[in-house]
Amino acid sequence: MHILSHRLPLQNPRCPLRFSEDSLRTSCFTSILPPVSAKTFKDLSVKCRRSEYFEQQRFTRPSEDSSTSQSPGALPPRVFVGHSIYKGKAALTVEPKAPEFIPLDSGAFKLSKEGFVLLQFAPAVGVRQYDWSRKQVFSLSVTEIGTLINLGARESCEFFHDPFKGKSEEGKVRKLLKAEPLPDGSGHFFNLSVQNKLSNIDESIYIPITKAEFTVLISAFNFILPYLIGWHAFADSTKPNDPGRVSNANLKYGADLEWSR
Repeated sequence: MHILSHRLPLQNPRCPLRFSEDSLRTSCFTSILPPVSAKTFKDLSVKCRRSEYFEQQRFTRPSEDSSTSQSPGALPPRVFVGHSIYKGKAALTVEPKAPEFIPLDSGAFKLSKEGFVLLQFAPAVGVRQYDWSRKQVFSLSVTEIGTLINLGARESCEFFHDPFKGKSEEGKVRKLLKAEPLPDGSGHFFNLSVQNKLSNIDESIYIPITKAEFTVLISAFNFILPYLIGWHAFADSTKPNDPGRVSNANLKYGADLEWSR
């Protein structure tokens, strides 16, 4: 905040503070300012930047991009995270992807697409060297994540994806992900098979996952799952002191009927 400016007339209409000679003589400023002439008092003005500062803080963020809309529950700056497992034959990277929301006419938001977890498999080309240009990807839905969370040490599961299902290219790309227990019971094999007739690709990448590594994945899945279905945004919006909160009288009435049975 700029406190005082000498011989500079005030141009900011947001803070039209100008003091007369008499008012300045009786104000608290006279206790800290050196003696000045009457002519100096006539040219003395105070310029306030407080309103400009707070408006800038309110409407501008360092990482905000005016070309992109903010989703509910999202906080700038955006953060990208992932967890990787490296083995002799392949590497696996696990990344969560946020859900999507659409604005409603009421000003609220509605979940339009659930989030997912992206698995990226890259084959090894040397000692701790992996060819990420040949990576194959597989998107785990929230239901598939739930299946993996509930997978026992001796149990197996598989997921089949056709990215073009329901379209003219249906059947041209087939992805099969299998999670099978290791023979010695020390973990699971993750095996991704991809047949892509559009790119003439037929590849299978597998990687062993130990019990400890699988436990880390399951813990991460458990944590991120409510965020993938957007429940964190709902929780953030249920603030009791929010004046814009929609009344839940009808919902409460329905709940009373349910509990009174």
